[in-house]
Amino acid sequence: MKHRHTFSGKNDSLRTILFMNAANCTDCGACARHCSFLKQYGVPGQIARDLLSGQISKRMAFECSLCGLCDSVCPAHLSLANMFLATRRQGIETGEVSLNPYRAILGYEKRGHSRLFSFHGIPDQCDTVFFPGCTLPGTRPKTTWAFFQYLSQYIENLGVVLDCCHKPSHDLGRQGYFKQKFGEIVDHLKGKGVRRVVVACPNCHKVFRIYGRGLEVVTAYELIRTLGVVGSSSTPLDMNVTIHDPCPLREEPAIHDSVRTIAGHMGVRIKERRNREKQTFCCGEGGSVPFVKPEFAMNWARKSTEQGKGNTILTYCAGCAGFLSKHNNAIHLLDIVFFPKAVRTGTFKTTRPPFTYMQRLLLKRKFKKRLEE
Repeated sequence: MKHRHTFSGKNDSLRTILFMNAANCTDCGACARHCSFLKQYGVPGQIARDLLSGQISKRMAFECSLCGLCDSVCPAHLSLANMFLATRRQGIETGEVSLNPYRAILGYEKRGHSRLFSFHGIPDQCDTVFFPGCTLPGTRPKTTWAFFQYLSQYIENLGVVLDCCHKPSHDLGRQGYFKQKFGEIVDHLKGKGVRRVVVACPNCHKVFRIYGRGLEVVTAYELIRTLGVVGSSSTPLDMNVTIHDPCPLREEPAIHDSVRTIAGHMGVRIKERRNREKQTFCCGEGGSVPFVKPEFAMNWARKSTEQGKGNTILTYCAGCAGFLSKHNNAIHLLDIVFFPKAVRTGTFKTTRPPFTYMQRLLLKRKFKKRLEE
């Protein structure tokens, strides 16, 4: 029987990954314990064999959140998320998979990089820029501005770059497009003499760390821990929280420690969940899964909130905060650092789409006035 999805000789890179996982997966099932995707399609070794034989379509890989939990619990130390990302890339390259379901997220990405919404405010002799990402400036413009003002006290000639790192395209397998667009951002930064990028977004951190070509990347949370926590002595929050660690940072213990140190200084009581740090759950938004398999995305969100046992969720990803807030009260770490009173009294407000676009434009105008005056 001839199968439509059998791999050809020109796909040796993916074939190598699939053969390795097919041969080395022990079928122990540790990776599938919490994952609805793997529970439906089987252990990675079986999936690899099915892909090699053409028994299943590469469209299947777009139902994986790419969160990396399977990698962190695999006793054979296989790179399973990489297998699904490579499968996505080939599905896009060969045209087997359509990007039509992802028009909304790709449109969001395109607008974030457009001349209307982007802004590269890089002063003379600037070697450090703040790159807040897409979601934080739209949902929390006051928080974004407050952190920039805070950081400006310590870093001379601090710049700001409002732009999109293009991680949606990266995760959807548009590797050529991603490398071109993100490469342009990196080239511009390095051409201006920038050596360090400060990020608040976990996805931006991962992209700059892997593809930044020598640019140092550091999170806002590491810097706040080093430079000092705002308002920690005068406005203790006195509340119980459970911390949701964003999955792009699961392999970053220094960031996990910084977040918990800051939270402690702000007076919150941390009720740690079972799956945290290296073994954290995806919030549900990862890999753009909600566009094709919303039940898988909702299952991650449900698991995450259940482990919180009713406590307020504290996270340090604006995307995670937005997605998890559909199930429980979720706040961002930078909100409690800069606006603790408003968070404590429940008066802190975030902006919801489509008004986030207006907030991004207003914030851009504010940054332009500050950096071009």
